[in-house]
Amino acid sequence: MYAVRHSGTAHFADTSTPGPAASQLGMRRHNLALVLRIVATHTDLSRADVAARTGLTRAAVSSLVDELIAAELVREGPTASSGRAGRPGRTLTLNDSGPAGFGLEIGVGHLGACVVDLRGEVRVWRRVERANAHRDPADVLAALADLATEARTEAESSGLRPLSPMLSAPGLSGPGPAMLTHAPNLGWHDVPIATLWPGPDTPQLENEANLGALAELWTAHAPANFLHVSAEAGIGAALVIDGRLYSGSRGFAGELGHMPVHPDGPHCTCGSRGCLELYANQEAVLHAAGLPEPTATDPVTVLTEHARAGHPGALDAIERAGDALGIALAGAIGLFDPAAVILGGAYAELGAWLLPRIRRQLETRLTVRPFDVQTVTASPLGRRGPILGAALHTIREILRNPAALG
Repeated sequence: MYAVRHSGTAHFADTSTPGPAASQLGMRRHNLALVLRIVATHTDLSRADVAARTGLTRAAVSSLVDELIAAELVREGPTASSGRAGRPGRTLTLNDSGPAGFGLEIGVGHLGACVVDLRGEVRVWRRVERANAHRDPADVLAALADLATEARTEAESSGLRPLSPMLSAPGLSGPGPAMLTHAPNLGWHDVPIATLWPGPDTPQLENEANLGALAELWTAHAPANFLHVSAEAGIGAALVIDGRLYSGSRGFAGELGHMPVHPDGPHCTCGSRGCLELYANQEAVLHAAGLPEPTATDPVTVLTEHARAGHPGALDAIERAGDALGIALAGAIGLFDPAAVILGGAYAELGAWLLPRIRRQLETRLTVRPFDVQTVTASPLGRRGPILGAALHTIREILRNPAALG
């Protein structure tokens, strides 16, 4: 099993002067990543083509490619026709077997597992509807570990080798390895994922909204500056600036769900009044629609089916949720000036009914500066964003630093 050193790992300063060997090693690692990225972003390139694009010598590229092939990251295909004199080379492509990204997900009402190959293509997808709120974390993690084992077995049967997983969860992670400090919609606080995880390969942990935003960025559905808003039981947001996730000074950025939209509204569980979640999370919308919380069916599916059928209560409740979202987003857009706003999670599936009301609110409220309300869109990833982002995270790290595979 390979392990990947992720970018969140702390690095201590080395005050010594690096010698020639260290400099050569660093340069080789840089060039290894450069060659891998060239192969990942272009098709039908030979070793000579890679040398021409990178400025490296053919001998250096050949050595680096051999190393990438040995690590099962690159494979050679048919002979390429370069149009140049000399013997034609074989094409280089990312390996569609070998190391793979592995994403896991804990939702309030489901568990998930996803494996993607080096090209980012989904090869294994598992989702199990399961009520996790206020359940014993150890019990939930045991069920997730079983699902992860099933997904890993299926992936390995097709030649993939899933790396250490990334876990998407609806909460905030804290100091220490995989510590879920605050997940109010699960009813969990200070849950030591690393301690409770049954078996080897403890997953790393990241907030679901953050991973959903990164999935939008990495799959080329989003510009370099955008706001991602998603919802199921709770409402989360993530801000991407110049292609990088902005987490805030303490990692708490994105708490859109507890932005007051009606200051004189009802009390929220957070202690404030009139928060967005009281009007626009799935429980609030179901209640406003006069629909009971389903026990065997996904709540978003219930809302979508009723809206498509023209159910007056469902349509009215979703539209009022859109108004509340529009009010909250007007403030966020005025403060951060994103190029786009992308609705993910449940909001993506309800976008046909939410977007008109959101845009109407933005047209009314954003009068000081121009903003194209058509840049507020629903994600094509739907509710797959967070777990896809979790799986893609490892692939991105491999492309950034293939030498970290060990």
